[in-house]
Amino acid sequence: MNDRRATSWQLKTRTLDFGKLPALMGIVNVTPDSFSDGGSFFDPKKAVAHGLQLAADGAAILDIGGESTRPNADAVSETEELRRVVAVVHELAEQTDLPISIDTSKAKVAEEAVAAGAEIINDVTGLEGDAGMVEVATSTQAGVCAMHMRGNPRTMQNEEHLRYDSVVEDVLEYLRARQQALLSAGIAHERICLDPGIGFAKTHQHNLTLLANVNTYHQLGSPLLVGHSNKGFLAKILGDKSLDRTQATVGVSLSLATMAVQVIRVHQVGAVREAMLAFAAAGGIDGQELQLEAE
Repeated sequence: MNDRRATSWQLKTRTLDFGKLPALMGIVNVTPDSFSDGGSFFDPKKAVAHGLQLAADGAAILDIGGESTRPNADAVSETEELRRVVAVVHELAEQTDLPISIDTSKAKVAEEAVAAGAEIINDVTGLEGDAGMVEVATSTQAGVCAMHMRGNPRTMQNEEHLRYDSVVEDVLEYLRARQQALLSAGIAHERICLDPGIGFAKTHQHNLTLLANVNTYHQLGSPLLVGHSNKGFLAKILGDKSLDRTQATVGVSLSLATMAVQVIRVHQVGAVREAMLAFAAAGGIDGQELQLEAE
């Protein structure tokens, strides 16, 4: 295993220590149009209830988002995004001990979410989409996750954004550059997490190549976050867009666990957690099977 693999992530007020299994980031989409569960938790009360269920299912982090980042998604105003997420962040921070992440590319939304109790800023633009985001990150001392994407959700699948000399190396160099930029801006190394951006300006093959080589990014010394849950490349693997993608999500999650990815962002926390526990118990992580007590 790469000896630069990060063993912890410093958040706003606490440290998230990583063990043998990845930490699961449970997704709470407070949106009407997210690709997997759009509309299911648009009502704030339903969003809070869903977050609490994800916590009960074994989530280590709850990621709250108020703007869909699926391909061709409509933009959401700052006012509307604030309306959607701040109360949900506040309620979940009050009702659970789990760290809360705000999934946003708007500095004002990040600032108010952190004030409401969020510990992490999870920005699909790598903290580049809003000129004020880096300042919010430095002033609040929140943990940050910087993701690789070209263009924006409305343009990221355009042909010009899908050309790479080597997708693994090109993403590596982007993440290295963003990490250095954030360090230069005053964000401590231990607060930075990096995400290769599965499904963002990538073909299905690019996604698979990144997943197969994700341990390459441990050399950067920051925790890695991967969000593959329910995405379109899984339907391509299965050969049927209409199939439920839970089992495919679980399968990729197990592969990521063997490559020591620290954080996995998923919709079905319970299914992934149960599969990883059994996989690890049977020697799937380090070759050491679990010894059960005598019946």
